[in-house]
Amino acid sequence: MNQVRQKFDELKEKGRKAFIPYIMGGDPDLSKTATLLEMLGETGADCIEIGVPFSDPLADGPVIQQAAVRALQNGCTFQKLIRVLKEVKISKDVPLILMIYYNMMLQQGIREFMNETADSGCSGLIIPDLPPDEAAEVIQCAAELQIALNFLVAPTSTPQRISRAAEASSGFLYTISLKGVTGIRSNLPPELPDFIGRVQSVTAIPVAVGFGISTPEQAAQVARLADGVIVGSAIVKAVAGDSSLGEVRNLAADLREAID
Repeated sequence: MNQVRQKFDELKEKGRKAFIPYIMGGDPDLSKTATLLEMLGETGADCIEIGVPFSDPLADGPVIQQAAVRALQNGCTFQKLIRVLKEVKISKDVPLILMIYYNMMLQQGIREFMNETADSGCSGLIIPDLPPDEAAEVIQCAAELQIALNFLVAPTSTPQRISRAAEASSGFLYTISLKGVTGIRSNLPPELPDFIGRVQSVTAIPVAVGFGISTPEQAAQVARLADGVIVGSAIVKAVAGDSSLGEVRNLAADLREAID
């Protein structure tokens, strides 16, 4: 069993929900990325999602787009990020999950990319622009290397589409809370509980919800409904204006407390 799914199973046995913060690799620089990962692990993250900066991040809103631009301008590449991840001092009990766009995988070659991901110590992948119907090679490589795949479903997804994504996922099912891109929202969609219920009615795989979750109060709402809570833009925004990372640490601690 891969480490991501194992983590969710362990949390379920304890009656707890997963806290999954997101950061952009290389923002504001690669040395700070290592510090952030270690700090988030110490603050109670169950898994950590790491974005690989890309010039055309179609699933992301302005906050994460700007973080990708900063990282690219500072010279962050996939290879440099992987070297940092190999050396980062973080507990093996906190799986690292790369969020990457498929074009970057194709450029490198699927098999080579998957091998490097496994060698880096990363335990999972989120590929927003890869539908499960087109992912046969990735699914095969991931199974061989024990890398968790976490496909996405949206409020517009049909029951058939949700079932197919769940079947192809080996970690959790990434459930997008709203129609649109990542970003900070003042309120969660009122139809979110019904949508999560629809997803859970067709699969037993863990369900983690992301997009638009920005505050401890919103995280607590989602934790009552799903198996995991993903928080990205709020953390990325805090990183951008916090040279000491004290604000990021406090936000992560507040989110952890709210989810519990």
